[in-house]
Amino acid sequence: MMAAPSRTALIDRLPPVRGRLTAGADLSRLTWFKVGGPAEVLFRPADEADLAAFLAGCPDDAPLTVIGAGSNLLVRDGGIPGVTIRLGRGFGDIVPEGRQIAAGAAALDLNIALAARDAGLDGLAFLSGIPGTLGGALRMNAGAYGSEIKDVLVDVRAIDRSGRTHEASAADLEFGYRRCGAPEDWLFVGAILRGVPGDRAAIAARMEGIKRARGETQPTGARTGGSTFANPPGARAWELIDRAGCRGLARGGAAVSEKHCNFLINTGAATAADLEGLGEEVRRRVMAATGVDLRWEIRRVGVAADTVPREVRR
Repeated sequence: MMAAPSRTALIDRLPPVRGRLTAGADLSRLTWFKVGGPAEVLFRPADEADLAAFLAGCPDDAPLTVIGAGSNLLVRDGGIPGVTIRLGRGFGDIVPEGRQIAAGAAALDLNIALAARDAGLDGLAFLSGIPGTLGGALRMNAGAYGSEIKDVLVDVRAIDRSGRTHEASAADLEFGYRRCGAPEDWLFVGAILRGVPGDRAAIAARMEGIKRARGETQPTGARTGGSTFANPPGARAWELIDRAGCRGLARGGAAVSEKHCNFLINTGAATAADLEGLGEEVRRRVMAATGVDLRWEIRRVGVAADTVPREVRR
């Protein structure tokens, strides 16, 4: 009897790169929640040329998932099939140019705000209140403290699934609340942001105020993924969650923050299933109590593992 042919591992079907390809990479180390299964293959491109060449040669049947700093991300316990792409050092430059800042998609939002402060550029301090990278901020039109990325964006540069480079203005991207109209297969690699001349001391004071406000109102020292749900039109998600009696609700090692109930927390032994299941329970209770269907702001990726759901408790 002939043996069944062995399935070629995905990593052996991928094109050569100058960056790094890793099979079975532990993604829990790369997310703020510190949960989740492995990437079938993790790709860290060296630079834009390396990324474009990889995408042009990547098999069409290989799923692609892009992650950033892992701040607003929940990786499910079964991991991510296909190739997970994480931009690194080669995409992190931040260069002030007159009244503008050119930044790579892997640049941290905080570091962009700091560079703007040092260059005397006002209007970008709000980025210091957004955890994560510029790429993630572009994909979800991230915002905080009265401003959104669309308010300061000049244009972007992206590479699509076939390896082609695109440039687009802010108007081209059809931004909405926590939404970007760019094609799903665009991988942002850089952008130009604009500011206005300002006083460095005043900008620094604004950023310090944002830091203080976050520390007073959010569980910044916890294993969390930032705001869990987007604010519905005319309402605040945290108020709806509080009204539904979900503050302090727990499931396994996951809990709704007592400090800010639009934050889910890994108390130390949570699984991704605990966190996602708790989030869905919050959505169910808010719908029952208020009639509002909360929309996830945290991005959930990957596949679930075969586990027995844990009970919700106080």
